[in-house]
Amino acid sequence: MRLNKIKTIILVLLIAAGLFMVYTAFAGAASDPGGSGDPLVTQSYVDQYVQWKVVELDTGQVLKGYAGTEIIVRRGQAVIIDPVGNGIPDLTAGADIFAGSTVPNNHLLVIPREDGRAVGAKSAIVVMYRGGASVH
Repeated sequence: MRLNKIKTIILVLLIAAGLFMVYTAFAGAASDPGGSGDPLVTQSYVDQYVQWKVVELDTGQVLKGYAGTEIIVRRGQAVIIDPVGNGIPDLTAGADIFAGSTVPNNHLLVIPREDGRAVGAKSAIVVMYRGGASVH
């Protein structure tokens, strides 16, 4: 009788382990690659959203940021371009910088929306940015 109890316990444990393995296999298959269920990311994602890029702009050129882009003007004179009139948040100063205002060097700016907000070069400038941006 004791042998039957041991066999029953082993059988129940094997069934439970099998069900767990089947569940985890199907739960992983249901996730979209790169989604919250499968958080692996590609190198291009890391390059675009995590690493800083450096660009040099000549006088008159504009760096237009996409939503969430972080910008730091490292050298030269830059001005805010803001067609919507809401300004660009300067996280270093804790205030918005509005159209036509000079950008302080080494201040962290964040583009809140993709609505044309940008940094324009009044002289040759060096800009670091993280996220999406285009130069015009």
